[in-house]
Amino acid sequence: MKSNTAAMSDKFTFVSSQSSDHQLSTYQGRFVCRYAYGRAKETMLQGEKGQDFVAVHIEGDTCNFVLCDGVGQSYQGDFAARFLGNRLMGWLGTTREWSSSAFAAFLSEITVAASEQLKQLTPPEEVPSLLREVLEVKQRLGSQTMYICGRIELPSSRKKHGRIWMAWQGDSRLRFWKNDAEISEHFQTTMLTSERWSTLKGPIGGLPHVYQTRLEYGLPMRLQLYTDGLDDLDPIRQVLPGEQVQLLLNAPHTGGLQDDAAFLELQW
Repeated sequence: MKSNTAAMSDKFTFVSSQSSDHQLSTYQGRFVCRYAYGRAKETMLQGEKGQDFVAVHIEGDTCNFVLCDGVGQSYQGDFAARFLGNRLMGWLGTTREWSSSAFAAFLSEITVAASEQLKQLTPPEEVPSLLREVLEVKQRLGSQTMYICGRIELPSSRKKHGRIWMAWQGDSRLRFWKNDAEISEHFQTTMLTSERWSTLKGPIGGLPHVYQTRLEYGLPMRLQLYTDGLDDLDPIRQVLPGEQVQLLLNAPHTGGLQDDAAFLELQW
């Protein structure tokens, strides 16, 4: 199966729908961007929303991106993933303050709006009273999500150095190649299941991890992000053809995905 290829342009945006899947597609400009979204088989059969979220916005030589994995044990983790993902995309496109403290403060500030919106998502009337009580307790404890977000500013023949800035909490995969050599080991000890963002408390389990480095002109790089529904990618270091990535999303060996899957890969 061939991936769909978007027409070349200098502006591109993709925001996943949690209510439907999106087959692997490709955008080609100054960045080569591959993206996809798949819901778990059980989620699809029950007609429910996926708990993952992925978005990317490319404009010329800049790219903002976010990937979220809602925590299923929290109240409506799909809400936290969607809310935080959209707010992060807005922040990445407007902020002028890239310090770790400013980012952590932003994550705490947005909990007020998040909590107000979550209050409106009450359990359905038909839910049995005992289950309703459990859900209402969960609702008071908030909705939670793990996340990775970042901004890439490419170097050029006129601007010799660019920049990549990234921040994350949780155990979603963050993999980075410089000139075909993977350097992801710098991140692996910080990808922790105990860390995430909460609509009630903001960052929990620790402060956000922030990474920033200079980008050299003419040095090829690849960034790959995905949630645990695509953990079959973990041992694979080479660039997979699109049809093989789609095969992992179709998951015929298990009759469908066992967990939701969001995928984003950027090359420049």
